[in-house]
Amino acid sequence: MSLASAELLPEQLKQKLPEFMLKIQSLSEKLQIDLAEFQADHIALRINEQELAEQAHQAWLKEGVEISNAQINGRPIIVLAFHQPLAALNWQIECLELPYPAEGKIYPEQSWEHVEFVIPSQAQTADEFADELKQRFPALAEQWDNLAEMGIKVKLSSPKGEGERLNNPTVAFKHQGVCIKLHPHTLKAIVASEQSL
Repeated sequence: MSLASAELLPEQLKQKLPEFMLKIQSLSEKLQIDLAEFQADHIALRINEQELAEQAHQAWLKEGVEISNAQINGRPIIVLAFHQPLAALNWQIECLELPYPAEGKIYPEQSWEHVEFVIPSQAQTADEFADELKQRFPALAEQWDNLAEMGIKVKLSSPKGEGERLNNPTVAFKHQGVCIKLHPHTLKAIVASEQSL
């Protein structure tokens, strides 16, 4: 299967971006968090096949510079900084996260999967960060315990690549195949922390 037939060429994905960002916007409205003023740090792709991931990796290298290739949970996760940020709604997205497929995990759709926004914080753990988010967005705090009933899955995590010095606790909200992740530091800062060893 080629990238074109899987609709994973950079040009094809850029055409899908406005619609995807509207879904992100709509999820943020459900959560009652206004992300307009926060940086859309990066956007992530989901690809199920190793060969397609390799092709996508090469294709996106024309659009940006690879700033990281880290092993996380046993697979490479590529981070590219775009030559020209992707403009979507009010946001300028600076980086692409391209995870190679995880063994045994198949995504229902190969396409854009999540956008991560930076909400600056000194929190060291995902629980601390979630508490801060509730203070910052009182309307989110009010409905926090009902999110599951609304079909929104919340996941707290502190993903860490080998050699990363900076903790970047993450709170993810997933709904109908779209995911918003919030974290305190930009991907560029995390990569810089790896490289300062």
